[in-house]
Amino acid sequence: MDKQHKASIDGDQWAQCVLDHGWLWDAAVGEASATLILAHGAGAPMDSDWMNDMAGRLAGLGVNVLRFEFPYMAQRRVDGVKRPPNPAAKLLDCWREVFALVRRHVAGVLAVGGKSMGGRMASLVADELGVDALVCLGYPFYAAGKPEKPRVEHLASLRTRALIVQGERDALGNREAVAAYSLSPSIEVTWLAAGDHDLKPLKVSGFTHEQHLASAAQKVSEFIKGVSRS
Repeated sequence: MDKQHKASIDGDQWAQCVLDHGWLWDAAVGEASATLILAHGAGAPMDSDWMNDMAGRLAGLGVNVLRFEFPYMAQRRVDGVKRPPNPAAKLLDCWREVFALVRRHVAGVLAVGGKSMGGRMASLVADELGVDALVCLGYPFYAAGKPEKPRVEHLASLRTRALIVQGERDALGNREAVAAYSLSPSIEVTWLAAGDHDLKPLKVSGFTHEQHLASAAQKVSEFIKGVSRS
């Protein structure tokens, strides 16, 4: 571990903790500016291509990334059976447990976030846990086809500094729909042109998926580094 992120525990003990819990740790290249606990979305595991790609990009930009799995996804890894996410209460408890463990080992700025559902669950406990920052990559503002039932009530009063990186045509929160919501002034929303829920743009936009993923990682890195300097 980078010395900046050693608390009262050495790197070997942290490595053992990661191994014991089945987590994934992408250490920052060079000096780490912060650590981000990054949760997966509802349908894909912590080591999906998308999650691997984003974690690698962020580590390359100086952010440590810790990935974990919610109970239902961890069980899928054991028996191969696809199942729906656990009830929200269990997902939130999982976030609390993971954050408490990581905070014990990791000094310095500690942010939480995730892709889609993982980020939404993080947003629900961010203030409670007193995290340094929140990052949501493709926030599910509403269920597919149900913009009239937004999941944003808690976002109006969120105190934690937050960044949402969203595709303009995200089926779970497009730019037009989100513009009508009341979001806390602590939330910054970055829009990626013609991007979908995976931040993949339409070809006609002139952007590639690679460019949007790179832009997202760069924005997250700059945002977290800004928090660490404040």
